[in-house]
Amino acid sequence: MTFDAIGIAGTALTVHRKWLDATADNLANVNTAKPTTGPAFQARYVQAVEGAGNSGVYVAGTTLGDEQGRLVHDPTNPLADEAGYVRMPDMDLSSQMSSLIMAQRGYQANAAVVDRAKTTYEAALQIGK
Repeated sequence: MTFDAIGIAGTALTVHRKWLDATADNLANVNTAKPTTGPAFQARYVQAVEGAGNSGVYVAGTTLGDEQGRLVHDPTNPLADEAGYVRMPDMDLSSQMSSLIMAQRGYQANAAVVDRAKTTYEAALQIGK
């Protein structure tokens, strides 16, 4: 049972790490301007699925945000078109920060599960001595 807890929490750690990576990339590009002739930066969102039985969770893949983004009037931007518009990602800082906090807390919780399961296993080994 202890090994199951470590394995399951380990799969969740992987999912949360990939979620953190995707969210950090999104945050780094929240203000990335692109020319109106091309697509906007597309936010990445991690898709997790439950494994069979008690095997944990896994990353099924990622989905991308809207490539149309939003048009912003910024005539001082060197990428602006003749009308003064640039293409910005269709995401906002507050939702990405919320996502970052949730992924971080999930990672911390699963790391604590691994630590407690390891402590329990070590205590069980001491009983046998």
